[in-house]
Amino acid sequence: MSSTKAVLRLAEQIDPDGRLNDRAAIKLIESIDEFTHIATSSGCEQVMAFATSAVRDATNSDQVLADVANKTGVEVTVLSGRDEARLTSLAVRRWHGWSAGRILALDIGGGSLEMSNGVDEEPDVALSLPLGAGRTTRDWLPGDPPDRRRIGVLRDWLDAELRPAAKELLAPGKPDIAVGTSKTFRSLARLTGAAPSSAGPRVKRQLTASGLRQLIAFISRMTRDDRAELEGVSADRAGQLVAGALVAEAAMRSLGVDTLEICPWALREGVILRRLDKQPTNG
Repeated sequence: MSSTKAVLRLAEQIDPDGRLNDRAAIKLIESIDEFTHIATSSGCEQVMAFATSAVRDATNSDQVLADVANKTGVEVTVLSGRDEARLTSLAVRRWHGWSAGRILALDIGGGSLEMSNGVDEEPDVALSLPLGAGRTTRDWLPGDPPDRRRIGVLRDWLDAELRPAAKELLAPGKPDIAVGTSKTFRSLARLTGAAPSSAGPRVKRQLTASGLRQLIAFISRMTRDDRAELEGVSADRAGQLVAGALVAEAAMRSLGVDTLEICPWALREGVILRRLDKQPTNG
């Protein structure tokens, strides 16, 4: 097994009119073309290409995806927000197992926040809100470091946005375990004392509400370049770290969650698991 990544930050590259800008579209095409060649040369028999919030919400998404298909030969599937939440929930369930009981899962991407609650592989509730770390940075925190007054206003706004979603999410029942997944939560957990990635995926990692509050007080005073020097924070994601932390804090507060378990599996694994489930079995 091998893994190759390219950070595109598409959610931060939406023009005021809602279009994905030309530079981002070109980079998307180049990345898909490069990764398709890597997959082919590695002997992959199937290529699955999927897009999430930033492409889904762009006003020129149809044209961008048509260009991708014409120039790379790859048809990109655009996932709905609900499907993002459902597939992430599947990955979390498979990782933690049936004994975990009712799982509340949170995933902060660049463009959206996915949330789910359920006791099965198909969650009882799956929601997606336009509260991703990249989008929130672009819309609310353009300063470097972020303006403290805007942080306060953003906190209040996030609470108002999350209140009805939290009520809907918790309606089926109180979770036995709350889980955070994907890069934002992993970075926040690392910065509050969780084990580094080098310790392996099986090491238990957590993010607490108190640790997160202390972290926000610290990183919100730093410039992007200074945040990039922190262990576990890449230069590509340093700019959206504060917004991601504020979204995480608001989500945990609205749901009454004091501690999140960090799951190494997320949307990508959910997509793969769903595809494997649909594969015919021999015999």
